Amino acid sequence: MHEISLCEGVLRVIEEQAAVQNYHKVKTVWLEVGALAGVELDALRFGFEVVMKASIAEDARLEIIDQPGQAWCSQCMKNVTIRQRFDACPECGAYQLQVNGGEALRIKELEVE
Repeated sequence: MHEISLCEGVLRVIEEQAAVQNYHKVKTVWLEVGALAGVELDALRFGFEVVMKASIAEDARLEIIDQPGQAWCSQCMKNVTIRQRFDACPECGAYQLQVNGGEALRIKELEVE
């Protein structure tokens, strides 16, 4: 379950930024999660709760912002939205797609005290 290690990375960033920006409690964390990031959202929520215990983000609320998958179709020359890798182009049906978005997980925003 790599979602635990993702949450550990989020906590490292939160703690590093707490030292730099001088906050002592995190109330809400907004994470952008790409449709193509390979993240199981239920596992991410569970991992977040477990990893944040006994930290400055204990009891923080997790808000997930879904980001669609994006790809460039070399056949119809359009940027299109896809649900998963290896989908056909929704515009022309071709499979010559180059993924160019929706692969990341990133901290979008923090609500802190």
